[in-house]
Amino acid sequence: MDVSPADSRTPGRRMHELSICLSILDVAGEEVDRRGNPQVEAIYLRLGPLSGVVKEALLSAFELAREATPFRCTRLVIEEVPIVVYCSKCDAERPVHSMQDFSCAECDTPASKLIHGRELELAALELIE
Repeated sequence: MDVSPADSRTPGRRMHELSICLSILDVAGEEVDRRGNPQVEAIYLRLGPLSGVVKEALLSAFELAREATPFRCTRLVIEEVPIVVYCSKCDAERPVHSMQDFSCAECDTPASKLIHGRELELAALELIE
C-alpha cells in the first residue's frame, strides 16, 4: 500500500495514520474471522521510511483505533525496513547513504532501482488459540 507524505503537525496527518490503522484492523478482522475468531496478541507490520507513514503517529493512532474493538488488548509491533537499492556497479542489493543521498553505501554509485523502503505491510498476526 503506497501512501503520500503529509506534515506530521497537521490534524490531517493524524487522520491519515488513523485511517491506515482502521484498514489494518479490518484486514486482521477478516483473517481472525476466517480462523474461527481466536484472540490476537499482536499485529506485526513492516514499515519503510519511504511509505509516507510516521511510526510514532501510527502507534498513537493504533491506540485510538483499537478501542471498543476485539483488538483493544492487541499490540502493534512495527519492524522498520531500511532503504535498499540495487547497485549496478556492485551487482548487488545495497543500503543507501541516506534518504537524501540515494547512492550505494559501498561504492557511492547513484541508485536507480529501489528494492526496499516503501513497505507498509501487515506481516503477521500472533494468535492465542
